[in-house]
Formats: sequence, C-alpha cells, structure tokens
Amino acid sequence: MKKKLWLIIIACFLAGLIVLAFVNLRKNRAPLIAKTGGAVSASSLLSQARALEAKGNLLEAKATYQELVNNFSNSGEMMNWQKKLEDINIKLLFSPAITLNSQLYQIRAGDTLAKIAREFKTTVELIKKSNSLADDKIIPGRKIKVWTAPFSILIDKSQNTLILKTDEEIFKTYIVSTGANNSTPVGNFRITNKLSNPTWFKAGAVVLADSPENILGTRWLGFDLAGYGIHGTTEPQSLGKQVTQGCVRMANAEVEELYTIVPVGTEVTTVD
Repeated sequence: MKKKLWLIIIACFLAGLIVLAFVNLRKNRAPLIAKTGGAVSASSLLSQARALEAKGNLLEAKATYQELVNNFSNSGEMMNWQKKLEDINIKLLFSPAITLNSQLYQIRAGDTLAKIAREFKTTVELIKKSNSLADDKIIPGRKIKVWTAPFSILIDKSQNTLILKTDEEIFKTYIVSTGANNSTPVGNFRITNKLSNPTWFKAGAVVLADSPENILGTRWLGFDLAGYGIHGTTEPQSLGKQVTQGCVRMANAEVEELYTIVPVGTEVTTVD
C-alpha cells in the first residue's frame, strides 16, 4: 500500500514538472515570436513610431524605428525604415535637442564660434544651424548645443553611395556619382579644405562660380590628394552613375548639408 502511494506521489510530481516545463517553454517563446514573427508586431511598432514623430517626440521615434530595423531586418520595408531613421538623425542634429553625441556648452568671455568649433572639432555652420543663430554674434553666459562626436565618410564606388557615419552608426546615406573608368581613387583620405560657391580651375580655363559651365556646384570639400574631393553638380541627372573625372558629385542641397556637418580633418574612405 505504501509502495503504491509513493508511486502515485512520484507520478503526480513528474506530471507537475512536465506542466511547468510546458508553461515556461511558451513564455520563453513568446518574445521570440514577437521579434521574428510577423506583420502584426512590425505594424504596431510602425504605428507607434509614426505617432511619436507626428507629436515631435523625435528621440523616441528614432528609438522605435531603430527597433524596427534591428528586429525585422528581413522585411521588405526595412530600407524605408532606415531612411526614416536617417531623416530623423538630420532633424535632431539641426535642432536644439540634446542627444547622445551632443552637449550644452556655456559661452565664456572671449569665445567665438570659430574657437568653440575648433575645441569640439565641429563646424561654425552646424553650431549656428542647431541653435538657430542668424549671425556669428554670441553672448557670454548663454548655453548652446554643440556636437561632440567625430563624423567619418565612407564612399562605396560600386553602389555610388556616400555614407556619413558617427561612432560606427550610419547617420545618413546619399546617392552620388563617382569616377568613370574607376578613376575615383581608393583609400583613406582627409578633408583639408572647404569652399562655398567654388571657382573651377580646369585645364586652360578659370570657370567662375556663377557660370552654368561650372560643374562643381555650390560646395567643395577637398581631399589631401590634389585635385580630388566632394562637390555639388550642375547635372543632378548623373547622380548614381560613374561619370566624373574622379571626384565625387552630390546634389547641391545634399552637399550643402554635408558641408554644414563635417569639419576640415574629417576622415574619408573610398572602397570599390
């Protein structure tokens, strides 16, 4: 009798363990299904991201779009989410909002925008843009937003893309034109000079900035390799193709954006 009782107790104990294991298995699988599964979870996150963006909660919207990109990378919508993420990056950068790679700086007596830009390895243009400054006048004691993380540039000749990066994050992707016959040099370079509305010194001629024949567009960012750099274009229809004499062409509005963001000294890497 005692033996039968012990057998019943053991059987009940084992049955309880099996039920408990089954419940735990379902609990553990639930997050996996939510992450890798389906359109319901993705659409819910997308709705949340759009609502946050509409309300102006850009930091939270960015985090939600990043979650979509990370958890649903096989989705056909992934590139659209990445584009939204990059657009929000630029909006935040050009706004007074303090993000992970920026800080508030209190202006000191004797400061100038150029001095502050050199100290933080950023640009005067970016400081003015992100703080809505109409001119170079600054007031001691006032606090302004400054960007603190270095940017870098990756140019992929095979894809005709220029990727702006910070802390290994893809910050913004641009469609560009690169050199015909593989003439854009491969390697590591640095931006050594920046010009607004550049004059084009071509062989045998000087083409002024306001000439329709000046193919450099509205901005020039020169490399530490003579004759090569990133510039705008008078031929936006050529973007996405390998058609230049070796330089990298961008749409004028986009090269102006890049000019605002990256300082002299920025690292540029070009790959095949």
